[in-house]
Amino acid sequence: MPAVPARVLSEAILNAVYEAGWSGALISPIARHPKIFSIVSPEGSQSLLSVYIWTLTFGGRVALPNEYRIQMTGVDPPLEISRNGLTILLGYEPDLRLFAGFDLARHRNFTPGSPSIQVDIVAVRQALPDGLSFHRKTNDEISVGIRPDQLLAYAFNATDLHRYGRDARVLPLLVRASSLQPITDAEISIIAPERQRIIQTISRLSRLGNFRQQVLRAYGDRCAVTGMQLRLVDAAHILPVGAPGSLDDVTNGIALSPTFHRAYDAGLIYLAGDYRMSVNQRRVAELQNDNLIGGLETLRERLGRILLPPDRRQWPSPALIQRANRYRGVAV
Repeated sequence: MPAVPARVLSEAILNAVYEAGWSGALISPIARHPKIFSIVSPEGSQSLLSVYIWTLTFGGRVALPNEYRIQMTGVDPPLEISRNGLTILLGYEPDLRLFAGFDLARHRNFTPGSPSIQVDIVAVRQALPDGLSFHRKTNDEISVGIRPDQLLAYAFNATDLHRYGRDARVLPLLVRASSLQPITDAEISIIAPERQRIIQTISRLSRLGNFRQQVLRAYGDRCAVTGMQLRLVDAAHILPVGAPGSLDDVTNGIALSPTFHRAYDAGLIYLAGDYRMSVNQRRVAELQNDNLIGGLETLRERLGRILLPPDRRQWPSPALIQRANRYRGVAV
């Protein structure tokens, strides 16, 4: 597999940012190392993400058909680490749009020339179903396979994943957490608190990532209100996260473009049991009092019966819709 152009690598990062529900922009020259991105969360918080990235290519040894590598060309040691944001070291597999994450602390210093880092491509591909996959290399380094929607989950936790993943008690729990297998309190209680936190974090992020994948796939990556795709669609919880009885299940989800997602979470619009989206008049009255009613009719015009998944088993649960409306104080 030949190396892909710098433009393709930059686009792969930006697409992964969007698939995680964030927005982003490349703010460095496209061919430089590292590539620097400004990324913004759905809540509006901003971060800088510095990415060293090269294409994963076959290692060339016939006896090791699963060995792929990145060749760290165009850089000199030591690799620069951002003081104002996150810095990660990646390989990219363009056929399956997967990333491999490497331990930046281990590879920051290297012998100049054309240094390479190897990885088992089969282990990387396990990220397709799981979102994140973990593999201990023969040198005890932990490599991480990364599905695009989980790239930011990896970036924000990369240091701890590579550091604590070397612990023989932690690695199998990380594998189980990423594949949504249950982990008992007894199993996690025997490890140190900071290691417990990274396992709990990966378990939570894997559940959210799986929820997002299920919901967007069910709705064909289309907003249920507008039908818009364009990689501008979120997976919204019907009964919010944190509310009693909330589930990370497709029947507690609906695909919405960001404006309608915010309107739904704010209680400005609501979903009724007949699958019609409507304006919440109580919330409208509050906005009128604050003189913030501009655009209401444009919003209202788009509402009505939502687009539903082809598979009826994936339709929003009427019971969860009812509980969500009670939780948000919507009178229907």
